[in-house]
Amino acid sequence: MTAEEKSVEELEFEETGVTRSERWKVMWASIIGYAMDGLDVLILSFAMAAIVSEFGLTLGEGGLIATYTLIGTVLGGYLFGVFADYFGRVHTFSLTIILFSIFTGACAFADNAMHLNILRFLAGLGLGGEYGIGMTLVTETWPAAKRARATAGVAMGWQAGAVLAAILAAFVLPEWGWRGLFLVGVVPAILAAWARRGIKEPPVWVKRHEMKKALKAKKAAGETLTEEEKAELAEAGKFPLAHLFGNKTLTTISLTIMTSVQNFGYYGIMVWLPMILLKEHGLTTKSMSGWMIVTVIGMIAGIYIFGYLCDKLGRKIPYILFYFGAAAMVYVYVNLGSPLALLIGGAFLGFFCNGMMAGYGTLLSENYTTDARSTAQNFIFNTGRAVGGFAPVIIGTLAQQHGFSAAFALLSCIYLAAAVNVFLFIRDTRGTVIK
Repeated sequence: MTAEEKSVEELEFEETGVTRSERWKVMWASIIGYAMDGLDVLILSFAMAAIVSEFGLTLGEGGLIATYTLIGTVLGGYLFGVFADYFGRVHTFSLTIILFSIFTGACAFADNAMHLNILRFLAGLGLGGEYGIGMTLVTETWPAAKRARATAGVAMGWQAGAVLAAILAAFVLPEWGWRGLFLVGVVPAILAAWARRGIKEPPVWVKRHEMKKALKAKKAAGETLTEEEKAELAEAGKFPLAHLFGNKTLTTISLTIMTSVQNFGYYGIMVWLPMILLKEHGLTTKSMSGWMIVTVIGMIAGIYIFGYLCDKLGRKIPYILFYFGAAAMVYVYVNLGSPLALLIGGAFLGFFCNGMMAGYGTLLSENYTTDARSTAQNFIFNTGRAVGGFAPVIIGTLAQQHGFSAAFALLSCIYLAAAVNVFLFIRDTRGTVIK
């Protein structure tokens, strides 16, 4: 049978070794998994006022709860990324959600702030592995021509989790308080664990794992290895994190800059814009809900369009276009005046600033091999998340001294610098065969 006579599904199976139904199962499990990230962040945001009140905390002490969560998330990302490369994606994926579920539910029984901080740190460990492992599973099971759109689908999961958190907070918080919110938050996590039933390890990981076992067994038996086999065994035997450096150091640094800008921009904008809209533009709490809905819609549209453009135009061009768009919108938006302009502008702001989330899973996967792909995803993205954690403090300090217009002008410059980084140091990996 010639290539022309084969169906698209047959060609995709030849490329990935995974059927269409199996790919979609992996996709949905990864979407639900990443939704837990958005759910967790927003649940804590909605619960924070009640927690601060019950435990008699200062705002700084309340902020430490989020800090402990972030530290756990970053460390969990590093740890479980390595685990997934050594022991398999699916088992590690399941372990992360179990860990997250147990300690999220346990938060409901915290009797003081330190107890809650410890539980949030432990929940963060499980949460940290979600993004990278889910993205790795998707990129290793979807064909190259659809890979960016597939990771765009996973990226939309965060927005779904954020919306779910808002719905849960509206119904649960008034009736059962913040403790009830954490307890109910376990239910979606259990759904995420259930969605992983029957998922198999990607064939590319299984093949590589079996190759390593065979070469080790051959060496242990005293058989002579060819020079090619020795090189393969040496490469496969490296600690996963080592694959990110050496001849990959510049790539790793450049990609880390990209994820740092992504997280810095997101947290800097989403933490402070509501206050700007309320204090400087006189919006009411009710109108803020409309702004949030429109902004989230813009984010989802941006993610979808960005994934499509990455598959059609390559990886570099969409990032450069969106970085320029984000730089322009951040500067323009903070200087808008009318409520209608702020509402419409929120959609464009979300479109450009968050649309780029669609591409990181694909770009990171295509730059590293199966020996270190999950490690690369979690190390690079969670390092960016750690850098982004400083954004609210930096933007707030600059705004205090020079005003929000100046602070957001700096953020525009950061987006422009990120565009230069992509142009100079990131190679276009569209069409890369995952191996």
